[in-house]
Amino acid sequence: MPDSPVPVNLAERLARFADLWAQKKVAEFNDYEIKLAKLKGEFVWHDHPETDELFLVLDGRLTIRLPDGEVSLGAGELFVVPRGVQHCPVADEETAVLLIEPAGTVNTGTAGGPLTRPAGTLD
Repeated sequence: MPDSPVPVNLAERLARFADLWAQKKVAEFNDYEIKLAKLKGEFVWHDHPETDELFLVLDGRLTIRLPDGEVSLGAGELFVVPRGVQHCPVADEETAVLLIEPAGTVNTGTAGGPLTRPAGTLD
């Protein structure tokens, strides 16, 4: 008999880590990963040529800089960065986000650099 299904408590999972800009995988569906991250400061300008990227702000505020402007998000708001579009996430205060991306998507896209990290797992 399979294990009983257990819901993912996002607040509890966010409480398990403090590192910034480190994505933590909390679920999978089809070929996608659901990841949590805590952000503060400015990330790197990057793009993902093969996939869109969904940002859902759970707590705090996030600005996503784009070549032709910026999008400001508060808790409960989401934005999808279209594939191939350069973007730079910025959080003036610590901000918790949920990301949905195809499995294996590199956090810094084609930019690379010292902030490139594989997604960790929170079991």
